[in-house]
Amino acid sequence: MTNSEWQNRKEKVVAKGMANLAPIYAAKAENALITDIEGNQYIDFAAGIAVNNTGHSHPRIVAAVKDQLDNFSHTCSMVTPYTSFVELAEKVVEIAPGDFDKKAAFVTTGAEAVENAVKFARAHTGRSGVIAFKGGFHGRTNMCMGLTGKVAPYKIGFGPFPGDIFHVPYPNAYHGISEEQSLSALNDLFACDIEPSRVAAIIFEPIQGEGGFYQAPNSWVSAIRELCDKHGIVMICDEIQTGFARTGKVFACEYYDAKPDLITMAKGIAGGFPLSGVVGKADIMDSATPGGIGGTYAGSPLACRAALEVIGIIKDENLCEKAQHVGLQFKESLLEMQKTIPQIGDIRQVGAMIAIELNDPETKQPLADLTKQLVLKCHHQGVILLSCGVKGNVIRFLPPLTIEPELITKGLEIITKELQSLI
Repeated sequence: MTNSEWQNRKEKVVAKGMANLAPIYAAKAENALITDIEGNQYIDFAAGIAVNNTGHSHPRIVAAVKDQLDNFSHTCSMVTPYTSFVELAEKVVEIAPGDFDKKAAFVTTGAEAVENAVKFARAHTGRSGVIAFKGGFHGRTNMCMGLTGKVAPYKIGFGPFPGDIFHVPYPNAYHGISEEQSLSALNDLFACDIEPSRVAAIIFEPIQGEGGFYQAPNSWVSAIRELCDKHGIVMICDEIQTGFARTGKVFACEYYDAKPDLITMAKGIAGGFPLSGVVGKADIMDSATPGGIGGTYAGSPLACRAALEVIGIIKDENLCEKAQHVGLQFKESLLEMQKTIPQIGDIRQVGAMIAIELNDPETKQPLADLTKQLVLKCHHQGVILLSCGVKGNVIRFLPPLTIEPELITKGLEIITKELQSLI
């Protein structure tokens, strides 16, 4: 059967809300190449949305999961635990930034990690309020939709959302939002909407993912840290998209002088197997009562074995360094592309987290339609691309950190040609 025939079958039985970007049905994937059911190959500049940092089907991960599957696939970590869960917690506590005692907890999805980080913060402080930022993305559960600062498509038709969630602007120099304006909005929030003594947590992404790949400035993070310390607020860093070597550090918050109290993690943690977690200060992590954190599939043994291999691969194959090389190759090529394509208004790159923002060169208006057309045309030409941004005008590049340089060159040549054909 063809891709289109499978897409027709899907549309008859799968809920419309679970849309797919392109009717490309994967049959096999290896490192940075995906082969569909018709035998077509695609250069993967998405990595399953920053999940396959170690590439598709890394042999060490495949072997570890097969070995685990031969023994058992599930017992529930909260009923009869297993050693890989403990080993992984030991590794994550070791590599997470922050000079303090830490503990970890593992669940299944990124949204679960965020939900549980908020639960830890509320249990620790005895407070309810949570402050998040415009443009942020934290997941699709009800709490996480409330925290997310992007309406379409994540919040349309799904309200009301939980109370005691507040949003302020995220610093964004390209769009004219200064650090001072963001911090001033926080102070206004404390004066007009919620007193600091009722705030349990402030949560932010060190680099906004769905929001458009904007990085938080070091001085702003330090100011947030100071504010949290002053008022007894838990500082949560959402590293679900930025974690596990994606930015050239194991965690993006390593770039900052100030360190968070809690870090949420998922996506790249387990090489494609469903796993997420929270790591942070031991006293905060111990605030929840026994049984208050967990889930039937929390910390799956298959995923824990995969995650242990991912951490080993990051070290053994120097993936943080590779992320920097990948990012610089993209940036150099994109800067050349920008010379002949003025619609590329901005280029952003931290490690292998890269984006271009497409705007009208005269009016500066966001070119959302152009962005959408480019993504679709590139899929037809063999390159898997993703868009993002509150205004839908950002192309984000999230290739496997193990991608071959020649595939980057080939993929960017296709993108250049298709973008030029559209303008």
